Amino acid sequence: MGANMSVGVSDTDPPLKPRLEDIPESCVALVLMYLDPPDICRLARLNRTFRGASSADFIWESKLPPNYLHIMERFFDEDALVKFGKKDIYARLCRPISFDNGTKELWLEKSTGDVCVAISSKALRITGIDDRRYWKHISTEESRFQTVAYLQQIWWLEVDGEFEFQFPPGTYSLFFRLQLGKSSKRMGRRVCDSEHIHGWDIKPVRFQLTTSDGQHAASQCHLDNHGNWVYYHAGDFVVRNTNALMKINFSLTQIDCTHTKGGLCVDSAFIYPKSVGEEARLFL
Repeated sequence: MGANMSVGVSDTDPPLKPRLEDIPESCVALVLMYLDPPDICRLARLNRTFRGASSADFIWESKLPPNYLHIMERFFDEDALVKFGKKDIYARLCRPISFDNGTKELWLEKSTGDVCVAISSKALRITGIDDRRYWKHISTEESRFQTVAYLQQIWWLEVDGEFEFQFPPGTYSLFFRLQLGKSSKRMGRRVCDSEHIHGWDIKPVRFQLTTSDGQHAASQCHLDNHGNWVYYHAGDFVVRNTNALMKINFSLTQIDCTHTKGGLCVDSAFIYPKSVGEEARLFL
């Protein structure tokens, strides 16, 4: 008779504790939607449920910038939107997209999905750049574009640039990445040649930007940090309409012809969301 009795859970046994795997994938996905992308990716490693939930399209659609379709249409073929899920699109846009013959890059900041842009010195209009008495392009691993413009000596310094794009709404900052001195490697160590550095303590360098909707910003400062790459803030601009193209014109000038100046490396101009801090910019 005892052999015919089934073995079950007794009413006196303690209740089973819920496990992470018992949470429905749809519920996990709803929670993940409120986290930043790096946290979502870390939690996806917990188990199969979290991994599946972390790939939900509605999560990553909320992380993509409002203009992501414009970016995809501009830089990718039509099939990309069909082939890729929203998570794949986010991951692809976080990797730098090179365009205009490799002189510009665009990418999303991984933690926030904000749009960032880098513009090489080769995409800037530099007065006298074709005259090797004044300027020359030098190769370096310290630039994301592998080359910088090096000023030996000049009376009239003028560097201009422009960029037109459909930015997502927000406040953006424009920077010039500059260095006094020419760096190189010797015996595996970084050294900086300061031979041509002169003239920067007499008058300040002026930075300006204007936008197609009438915004204007300007700043100025003396260049005095030898041997280090510095992000010089030209100004900020605000984007309110995500469906409109905005054109930004920007410049770096020191046109006091009473003295020469030299020993300056011009790497690139950067456009970052204002929310990106100084430490974060070093790793973008």
